Amino acid sequence: MLDHCGSISYEIRMSMSSEMKTKSFNLCLWFRCFCTLLCFFLEPSKANKAQIPIGVVLDLKTSTGSMAIRCIQMAYQDFYKHYSHYQTRLDLRIRDSKKDVVRAASTAFDLMKNEKVRAIMGPLFSEQARFVIQLGHKLRVPIVSFSATSPSLSSTRSKYFIRTTQDDCSQAQAIAAIIEAYGWREIVPIYEDTEYGRGLIPYLLDELEKVNTRLPERSAIDPNSEESEILEQLKKLNQSGKRIFLVHMTSLVGPKFFSVVNKARMMREGYGWIVTDGLSNFLDPNLGPKVMDSMQGVLGIRPKVEKSRRLTSFRNRWKASSIKQGIASSPLTLFGLWAYDTVWAVAMAVESVFPNSKGNNDTLTDRILSTKFEGVSGYFNLSEGELKPLELEVFNVVGRKERVIGHWSPQRGLFHDKEYSLSRREKLMPPIWPGDTIYQPVKLRIGVPVRKGFVEFVKVETRSSESTPAVSGFTITMFREVINALPFPLPYKFLAFPKKNGESTESYDELVLQIEKKEYDAVVGDITIVASRAEHVEFTLPFSESGVSMVVSMKQDESQNMWIFLKPLSPGLWLTTGAAFVFASIIIWLHEHRTNTEFQVSPQQQLGVMFWFAFSTLVFAHNERLVNNWSRFVLILWVFVVLIITQSYTASLASMLTMQRLQPKFIDVNEIRNNDYCVGYMKGSFVKMLLKNQLGFRDETKLKPYETAEEYDRALASGEVAAIFDEIPYLKLFLSKYRSKYAMVGPTYKTGGFGFAFPLKSPLVSYFSRAILNVTQDEEKFKNIWGKHFSRGLISEDESGSSIPKTPNILTLSSFGGLFVITGVSSGISLLVYLLKFVYSQAKERLSLWLLQLKARLIERIAL
Repeated sequence: MLDHCGSISYEIRMSMSSEMKTKSFNLCLWFRCFCTLLCFFLEPSKANKAQIPIGVVLDLKTSTGSMAIRCIQMAYQDFYKHYSHYQTRLDLRIRDSKKDVVRAASTAFDLMKNEKVRAIMGPLFSEQARFVIQLGHKLRVPIVSFSATSPSLSSTRSKYFIRTTQDDCSQAQAIAAIIEAYGWREIVPIYEDTEYGRGLIPYLLDELEKVNTRLPERSAIDPNSEESEILEQLKKLNQSGKRIFLVHMTSLVGPKFFSVVNKARMMREGYGWIVTDGLSNFLDPNLGPKVMDSMQGVLGIRPKVEKSRRLTSFRNRWKASSIKQGIASSPLTLFGLWAYDTVWAVAMAVESVFPNSKGNNDTLTDRILSTKFEGVSGYFNLSEGELKPLELEVFNVVGRKERVIGHWSPQRGLFHDKEYSLSRREKLMPPIWPGDTIYQPVKLRIGVPVRKGFVEFVKVETRSSESTPAVSGFTITMFREVINALPFPLPYKFLAFPKKNGESTESYDELVLQIEKKEYDAVVGDITIVASRAEHVEFTLPFSESGVSMVVSMKQDESQNMWIFLKPLSPGLWLTTGAAFVFASIIIWLHEHRTNTEFQVSPQQQLGVMFWFAFSTLVFAHNERLVNNWSRFVLILWVFVVLIITQSYTASLASMLTMQRLQPKFIDVNEIRNNDYCVGYMKGSFVKMLLKNQLGFRDETKLKPYETAEEYDRALASGEVAAIFDEIPYLKLFLSKYRSKYAMVGPTYKTGGFGFAFPLKSPLVSYFSRAILNVTQDEEKFKNIWGKHFSRGLISEDESGSSIPKTPNILTLSSFGGLFVITGVSSGISLLVYLLKFVYSQAKERLSLWLLQLKARLIERIAL
C-alpha cells in the first residue's frame, strides 16, 4: 500500500506544469510525507506479515502476457485492500519466458530450486506447461495455470497441476453440436502445430464420430510459418474441394492466418469457418479492424461470462487504467479474468496454510483445490482440478462486432434464449456467412440426369439465363421430402449432367462416377441400385420398386376357328350334359306316356316326342303340358341345370371371341435371342449390360437404345425390335399409355430399386435412409407424392403381367358336378318310383288275371 501511495503522489507531481514545479516542490514533499504516514497508520506494519514467495512465469512481450500481468497486479492490490488484516502476503517473483519452451522450463526450475517458491502461476502456453508440470511434480510445487487449455494436460496425471481455466474438451462437444446443427458431415481442422493445437484433435474426433462427421483432412500450421507457406497449404485444401474449416489457434498465429485466408480468396460465399476460444477471446476489437475485416462471417465459440457488479467494476477500472497508461486498445479477455481470480485463490490458500510460515506445498495444493468463491469470471470452483465447463456462447463476426446467435451447455446442448421464430431443426439464429450472404455454405452439389422421355420420373429444364436448372418429377419430389425429414437443414443445388443444353445423359454409370471424381456430392434421380455402381458409390435404402422385364407386341390369336363354339365346355362336360339330357327325357316320358294324351302317339313317334320335349327345355319353348308330379319335379331341376350351364357357356364363349383375340408374339427370351431378333432398351440404362452379360445378347448391333415411350411404340409397331427390355416402373408407365397393344411377359430380373447415391463411407447415407423410411412408411404422404406425378395411374401388377395373358378357363364337369348330382339323384328317385309303380301295376294285373283264371276253372269244375 506504501507503493500505491507513493505512486499517487508521483502522478500528482508529474501532472503539474513545469512553471509550478519549483514553487510547489516543498508542498509536494510535505504531501508525500503525509501520505506515507497515513498509509503507515492505516495499514498494519509489513514487518509482521509473512512473505510467501510465488513464482509467475509469463511471456511478457505477448498481448496475453502483458494483459495477464496487469490483471495479476490489480488482483494483488484488490485482494490485500479487501483483506488487509491477513497475516500473509504473496511475494510475486515475475519472470519472462520470452515465448520459449526451454526458457520457461529453466526459469521455473530456478524459481523452484533456488528461490524456493511455494507455487508457480503460469506459464501461458500448453507446450510450455507440459515441461513445467513435470518439474513441479518432481519438486512437489503446485503449478497453477489460467491459460493452458490443452486436454492432454490433465490434473489427474499430476496432483501438482491445477488449471484455473477449462480445457478444450467442452469446446469439442460444442463444435460437434454446431456441425450437426448445420448438417455438415465433413470438416477440416486447421490448428497450430503446438501442444495447444494438437491437444484438441483426439477429443474432437471422438465427438464428431458421435454425430457421424468425419475429418477427411487436417492441416497443422507451424507458428513460425511464413505467409507463403500458409498460402500453399490453403491452396491444397481449396483444391480438394473442402469448404468447412475449424481454426484452433492462439492470438499469436490466428491474425496472420486469416490475413492469408483472405489473400487465398477463401473468405467468400460457399466457405464456412469456425474458431475456438483461443482466438475468439481476443476479438471485438482487440485484434484490430484489419483482422476483424478479414474474419467477416466467421462463427466462434467462447465461454460465456455472467454479468456481475464485480465484473462491471473491474472492466471500468481496466479501461480507466489503460487510458492513463496510453494503451486504450489494450485487450481484456477471459484469460485475464481467470488470471485475476487465480491470484485471489492462491492468496486465500496461502493465508490458510502459512500464517506463521508453517505448512507445506502438499497442503497448499489441497487448499487451492478446495477454494471456492464468486470471482470476476463467475463462480470459482477447482474441486476437480480445473474449472468446470461454463456455458459457451456462439457468435458471428459481422462488421466490427460480434453477434451472439446462440448458446451451448452440457445440459441443454445448443439453444437460443431470445424470442426468435426457429423451426424444429434450427437451434441457432441465422448467421451472416462469409461473402455477406444468408445462405448456408457448402450446398450439396446434386447431379441429376437429363432425359427426353419418361419425364414423370425426372425432368430437367435448363434456362440460359439461370445457372441452376429447374428440376421436377417423382424422384425429385421424393428427394425434397426426404430433405425435409432430415434432423438438420441441408442446402443443395441441382446440376444437370451433362452440362451442355439439349443433350440427354448418355450413361447413368458415368453420371454415378462423377461422385468418385468429386464433381458431385450426390446423384439424385431414377438411379437404380446395382452391384457395379455400388463399388464406386454408396446408396441409400431404395424408395421405389424395380426389376427388369420385357414388353412385346400382341398378335391375332390363330387358335380361333369355326369350331370355337365347342371350346367353352370340356369334352367331359359335353358328354355328361348330353347323357343327363337323354336321362331326363326318358324319365319324363316314362311318367307321362301312359296318362298324358300329348305323349300318347304312335310307337314310331314316341322317340321323337321324348327327345323334342327335353331339347325344347334348353330354350324354354316346350308346348307339352305335364300332368305327373314326378315329371314336373324332374323338369324343374333339369331347367335349373340348363339355365346355369347356358349362362356359363355364353360368358365363356364371349370371352374367347373378344378378349382372347390377341396373344403376345414372344413369351421366351431365348426364342428372341436364338432367332437373332433385335431388342430395345432405355438409353443410358444399365439394362444394356444386363442384356449382354446376363441374357446373352452378345451382338451389340442387335441392341437398340431408345429414350421415350413414343420411340418404344414406334420400334415395336414397326417390327424394328422384337421386345423392349426396361425396368418395371418405366414399362408400367409405357403400358398405361398403350394398354391394348403390348404386354409385359417373361421373368422379372430383380434389381435394388431407385436410390440416392453418395460418396463411399458418406455419413449422410444413414440419415437419408432413415428419412426415406419416414417418408415411404407415411402411406398418405407417399400416396400423394405418387398421385401428383402419375395422375393417370400406372397399371397394376395383374394388368401389366409378368406372365403371358391367359386363355379364359374352359368349363369342366367339376364346375357343375353338384348340379348333375342333384338332377341325377332326383331323376333316379323319380325312376325308382316309376319302376315301383310299374311293378306294382304289373303284379296287380297278373294277380287279377290269375284270379280270373282260377275262378273260370272253378266254374268249369263245378259245371262238370
